[in-house]
Amino acid sequence: METVEKKAGKTTEVREADRVVVRFSGDSGDGMQLTGMQFSDTAALLGNDISTFPDYPSEIRAPIGTVAGVSGFQVHFGSKEIFTSGDEYDVLVAMNAAALKVDLPKLKKGGFIIANTAGFDKKNLGLAQYPEGVNPLEDNSLTNYTVLQVDVTRLTKEALADSGLGTKEIERSKNMFVLGVLFWMFDKPVEPTIKFIEEKFSKKPEVALANEKTLRAGWIYGENTEIFTTQFKVSAAKLPAGEYRSITGNHATAIGLIAAAEKSGLPLFLGSYPITPATDILHELSKYKANGVKTLQAEDEIAGICSAIGASYAGNLAITTTSGPGMALKTEALGLATMLEIPLVVVNVQRGGPSTGLPTKTEQSDLLMAMHGRHGEAPLPVIAASSPSDCFDMAYEACRIAVEHMTPVILLTDGYIANGSEPWLFPSEDKLANISVKFLDKINSDNGVLLPYKRNEKLVRPWIKPGTKGLEHRIGGLEKQNETGNVSYDAKNHETMTKLRAAKIEKIADFIPLAKPDSGKEKAKVLVLGWGSTAGSIKMVVREMIAEGADVAHVHLKYINPFPKNLGELLKGYDKVLIPEMNCGQLLQLIRSKYMVPAIGFSKVQGLPFTTSELKEKINELLVTK
Repeated sequence: METVEKKAGKTTEVREADRVVVRFSGDSGDGMQLTGMQFSDTAALLGNDISTFPDYPSEIRAPIGTVAGVSGFQVHFGSKEIFTSGDEYDVLVAMNAAALKVDLPKLKKGGFIIANTAGFDKKNLGLAQYPEGVNPLEDNSLTNYTVLQVDVTRLTKEALADSGLGTKEIERSKNMFVLGVLFWMFDKPVEPTIKFIEEKFSKKPEVALANEKTLRAGWIYGENTEIFTTQFKVSAAKLPAGEYRSITGNHATAIGLIAAAEKSGLPLFLGSYPITPATDILHELSKYKANGVKTLQAEDEIAGICSAIGASYAGNLAITTTSGPGMALKTEALGLATMLEIPLVVVNVQRGGPSTGLPTKTEQSDLLMAMHGRHGEAPLPVIAASSPSDCFDMAYEACRIAVEHMTPVILLTDGYIANGSEPWLFPSEDKLANISVKFLDKINSDNGVLLPYKRNEKLVRPWIKPGTKGLEHRIGGLEKQNETGNVSYDAKNHETMTKLRAAKIEKIADFIPLAKPDSGKEKAKVLVLGWGSTAGSIKMVVREMIAEGADVAHVHLKYINPFPKNLGELLKGYDKVLIPEMNCGQLLQLIRSKYMVPAIGFSKVQGLPFTTSELKEKINELLVTK
């Protein structure tokens, strides 16, 4: 729907849009991540549903002006439910020639390009490897788009000419000029960002004033410049009533862990070593020292998990976080925690691998490692979050399972949802599941002998705080004698204990939800079975195809070991099962081997999430194939 308004003597076309995708793109020093987050937070504050995708280089300071150094931030916002960050852009902000070169292929025909002309000089064109003498802003190669050329660098310098700041400090403010232009273009106020600036630079008032002045200058430029003749209006989304905040997956994970500690009454301890993209969980939890949260930045990954094991033994809700190669380093200690049968939550924020791989890109390639990546027979619960806000729920659930079933739990998220953001509805305390904590405080046998490995109806052994009078017992990594916990090398006892530990994990299936379709029916021609961060893309595609009359359904797994008890029976209701994964078919292997279902894999290992068009094409292919 479009209307036309007259503003200050110029004709402005006002477009009302249900959804818009904006891509901020520039050099890794241009502040695109901050700009995108501020735009996203403002959109969320005004009631838009949002989904974001930060996309930046692995290097701390990537080569300036080069294609390899491009840093992007994508936000999809609208007045309807948003499940993905979008396949194509409506608006591309290109701070230099390399940014345009990288992101132009995904700009919709007829889309808008806001180009910083200072980033298209001879030097920048050369760094972006355009042929000599070629400037895409001048050679008519962009006739399919609306190109708005703005000398952001010069205008920022003019706005701050009397600021007293040096050239370097002034140029750092140019992202605020761009943000001001975008706020005008999408009819959004600058006040929320000004509040953020004042808080962030409270100890540097001259920097705060410069950023605020540049932000307002950008808004005024959009309002008064003849080249900006189009303004978008995106109404608030009709979301369930309640209090919302924009949240990233890592922050949601941290808050979920704090909520579990509060609900269980246990002190929270995090022992971790910083690693991309999991480090923000450590950063966030370190802010809650006043709430009794203890964080230890260990000297390495092994020390991180070992400190958490010690904290769990002492009666804490113990967490360790990691990604990629850090998960490999933790495996020996994870085997120790498995033998001890103590609660521990391991959060693995997956990234592209192997080895250092793609530290800032997303992947789902640690599933089989989570399932089997320990020596000996050492099965553990494995669960996965499906969206940024779902990281709260699954972090909380990981803690519940760990404490109530006396076991380490592996929670899988990934870079896409860990760094991405969406509106999160604050849950009330009464909506959170209870977490039952019981410490043994007296002898648990009829003959006055402590049995530290005597199991209850869940096959769970008691949790005993060290120093509890009369409950001294052996602890360590050697095999335990059944019930007594004494060191045992007996062959049959080892087999008994191995099977008991496995049966305890399988029994968790009695205490988790049954599988059910997220969209569609329990019987259909094609089922799309997903896990983790593929949820948004699958949900959006399947809902659209159902509305078009296609016989498809979507089931999304959050519990992978053990699987929901009814999953095998549920899968029988579908003619074909498609499993899209950002790996080479790891869930596919698990489903085929356990249920003997001829599932079809659909893999993507590009460090990027699935697009809806990719999924739709594949589903349609299966629908027409006999």
